[in-house]
Amino acid sequence: MVSTTNAPSDYEFTIEHSPAYASLLVQLKANQKIVVEAGAMAAMDKHVQLQSKLRGGLGQSLMRMIAGESLFLSEFTAQQQAGQLYISPGVPGDIQHYYLEAGRALFLQSAAFVACAPTVELQTKFQGLAKGFFSGESFFLIKAVGHGDIWFSSYGAIVEIPIEGGYIIDTGYIVGFEDTLDYNVEVLGGLSLRGLGVAILGGEGLVCRFRGQGRAWIQSRELTNLLNFLQPYRPKGRN
Repeated sequence: MVSTTNAPSDYEFTIEHSPAYASLLVQLKANQKIVVEAGAMAAMDKHVQLQSKLRGGLGQSLMRMIAGESLFLSEFTAQQQAGQLYISPGVPGDIQHYYLEAGRALFLQSAAFVACAPTVELQTKFQGLAKGFFSGESFFLIKAVGHGDIWFSSYGAIVEIPIEGGYIIDTGYIVGFEDTLDYNVEVLGGLSLRGLGVAILGGEGLVCRFRGQGRAWIQSRELTNLLNFLQPYRPKGRN
């Protein structure tokens, strides 16, 4: 399956094999650059050159080390003539394109970033102890600022949810959201011992309550659920 986007873009690209094993094919114009997550390049033609770059300054590098993110990004340039680049995320799933307008920001889970224009700056944002601890996710988010194209990925298909007023999303399914949305993390059913017990025994957990107007993206599958399902089938060590 091949998908494109109706959003504006400075690149010619297609998203192939979506939503199960999506890969991003970019046709770079002569001297055009694209920034890619380290290790995500699958193939490229001979006209494309690679340069590894440190993500931001020392402060941001330390934040990324703590967050478990790569310290480096790969910058690909089509030298003198057009070139083709295949990009594949590490986890089987979908890829979403987003065009970031100047003065706005996009928040992503730390493992969701795939690629972006060099005019997009990636910052590591600390969620705070309460949000990070209670969400069961990373304490850190990626904050994309600047302007231009950005692509992000998920485990499973990506579903876009327009939000007007309020919406509740399980923390394990959130891929990204626009900066026009505010959120709080809470136990489904209310932050109380009874609510926590219902959440645990009922198989549900902690959720993000979004407020405002904007878009959020969720993944159709949750990796932790898969790992829990596979746990009984793991080989047991011999005594």
